[in-house]
Amino acid sequence: MGPPLARHRPTITAAPAWEILPPGAADAVVPTGRATVSVPILMYHYIRRPPNPVDDKLGWGLSTSPDDFRAQMNYLEDHGFHPVTLDDLRAYLNGSRTLPDRPVVLTFDDGYADLYTEAFPVLRQHHFKAVAYIVSGFVGNPGVSVTAEQVREMDSYGIEIGAHTVNHVDLTKAGGSLWYEVKGSKDALEALVGHPVLDFCYPSGRVNPTVIAAVQAAGFQSATTTQPGAQHNFDDRFAWSRVRVSGSEPLDEFAKGLDQHETGVFPTTITPIKVPRAYPLIFIEPAASLS
Repeated sequence: MGPPLARHRPTITAAPAWEILPPGAADAVVPTGRATVSVPILMYHYIRRPPNPVDDKLGWGLSTSPDDFRAQMNYLEDHGFHPVTLDDLRAYLNGSRTLPDRPVVLTFDDGYADLYTEAFPVLRQHHFKAVAYIVSGFVGNPGVSVTAEQVREMDSYGIEIGAHTVNHVDLTKAGGSLWYEVKGSKDALEALVGHPVLDFCYPSGRVNPTVIAAVQAAGFQSATTTQPGAQHNFDDRFAWSRVRVSGSEPLDEFAKGLDQHETGVFPTTITPIKVPRAYPLIFIEPAASLS
């Protein structure tokens, strides 16, 4: 039997297209073109119950309790802040990408176990991006550091993995091991996640021109310090300052660290996307309503 005759085929009249707005098209953004931007890069270490400051003053200062951390992330969402990665910040400063309204960067130093057990679930709950600076030689240290699988899981979710040396040494005193600590950490983490690792963090903020030259030669594209500040430009991308989140600081003190920030601009015009209407249009009731 041959193909059906043309006269038996129904005549279909093309339906007009629907017009929809692209996702995020009506959101405020920081337009490109600003050479310097105020973007708080928040610095965290431990997300745990802080130790007694009498017994461990340093550990107390580096520890944010899980309850405080949840309150801080709630504050960011409730006040319209949008966490971005350092890749996003670099892309903005080289003119290739806008930033969302009130951009902020969340960084976590050292790769402690509570990064995965305490911080990561909260970040996922809020759909927040972040940057995790991992000490490559500490990965898999039981009960202390994140595991290799946890690093890969966070990377797959969208947490940017950055390098923090192999052994968390003072790079200004590393001597002949400087290159190993810098390039070795990059190589190890890239082998772990399967793609380039482009951001670096100087342990304890110890840095000098020799260290910066090594970080640049290793192929990193930006690096952060422990110096306070929130203003950044492309030229100083290997010495970006941060805002320290101190242990047990009250929420109003946390909020003060966000005072320097960029405010987005709403678009004046939005070009809708035209989507052809399907023919025929079939409606299927939700399964729960069928009986």
